[in-house]
Amino acid sequence: MDGSLKQVKVEMPREKLLKFGASSLSDVELLALFLRTGRRHMNVLSFAQSLLQQFGSLSRLLSADYSQFKDVKGIGNAKYTQLNAIAELARRYYYSRGVEELTLKEPDSVREFIQSQLTTAEREIFMVIFLDNQHRVIKHSPMFFGTLSHVEVHPREIVREAMKCNAAALILAHNHPSGRAEPSKADRVITERIVKACLFMEIRVLDHLVIGRGEYVSFAERGWI
Repeated sequence: MDGSLKQVKVEMPREKLLKFGASSLSDVELLALFLRTGRRHMNVLSFAQSLLQQFGSLSRLLSADYSQFKDVKGIGNAKYTQLNAIAELARRYYYSRGVEELTLKEPDSVREFIQSQLTTAEREIFMVIFLDNQHRVIKHSPMFFGTLSHVEVHPREIVREAMKCNAAALILAHNHPSGRAEPSKADRVITERIVKACLFMEIRVLDHLVIGRGEYVSFAERGWI
């Protein structure tokens, strides 16, 4: 009886997806589909729920490194590689959608794209999205690479690259590998320097997004730009 009940529960998310689409599934149900099996005395849905509760969010679960699973029962090499592959697949999906699909008419899509590229990075990366005079995306580029807690940014190089592609506006973004998205004083100073350098060439900086683990801060939303 217990085995048959487990089988029904495992099939429920699959049937729900076929009837209503993947967007109808909760994080628990989607995770259960990838895990496929639970662990001893715990079916796959309960196992997925326990993992999300333990790590705090789907983002933290998928960006966790192997050492964080050492005390998690039911996660061995096979399931860890599955979770890691899901995260990488999602990142590549957003990247493969291409610049032409990024538009400021859908700011959430732009933010989600940036998060997909920067959230799991183990060092600071400073990315720039270059836009034309109608705010359509020309290209996006990770321009500067740093350490765990610092990245050196050169405004002159950003302006030079903007001039090369005839950009009229920019969106800046960088990540905080520590997980906290709150901008530092240095973040605000370098943003002001970039804004001033771009203003001289009549290029607008529309926003600067700081990406943490499962959170972000927008300079524009805070009225800093």
